[in-house]
Amino acid sequence: MFGISDLISLVISAFIILPAVVFIREMGYVIVSWLFGVIKPRVTIGSGRRVFKFGMFDIRSCYHFYSWFSYDKLKHENKFAYISIYSGPILINLIIGLTINFLIANGVIEEYKTFWDRFVFYAFYYVLFDAVPMTTFNGKPNNGMIIYKMIRYGKRIDSSKEHILPSTSEVEKEYQEYMKEIDENEKKVNKENHY
Repeated sequence: MFGISDLISLVISAFIILPAVVFIREMGYVIVSWLFGVIKPRVTIGSGRRVFKFGMFDIRSCYHFYSWFSYDKLKHENKFAYISIYSGPILINLIIGLTINFLIANGVIEEYKTFWDRFVFYAFYYVLFDAVPMTTFNGKPNNGMIIYKMIRYGKRIDSSKEHILPSTSEVEKEYQEYMKEIDENEKKVNKENHY
């Protein structure tokens, strides 16, 4: 039976654990891209209006689930670099999930075991859906599909005309245009409401 403790666990899972695992996933891109001399990296957390921007972190008002990594250029661009960067999120969640699971199994982490069990679950969830080659619900390939096609064909092969990963400068330009459109719509609605 679903009770109050289950509701609290659900809220913790949805609003603390899942966003933390998503953030760690995005950091996988960052860590690996640093090895290849990334220029102008950015981790965008969430969608909607920008709450604040600190260094390479761009925090948006609707943070849940949606985040992405972008950069302008790599100093060392080659097929191995791109495969490594797309593997970064898979590897970081796999390493962290296995490490926490090892600590739980050996009794090192006994306090808040349910929390850590759920953390491991979501880490492996992202590993599974990032590693197994597939096309996502929006028609874009996941990391596994991109890695597979880069190994097989030597380049990214999909319907996307985009850069291998989005450009930070382009992401910022799109955000500014999006916010301008939102502001214009809000002004229009406010104007109509005053009449």
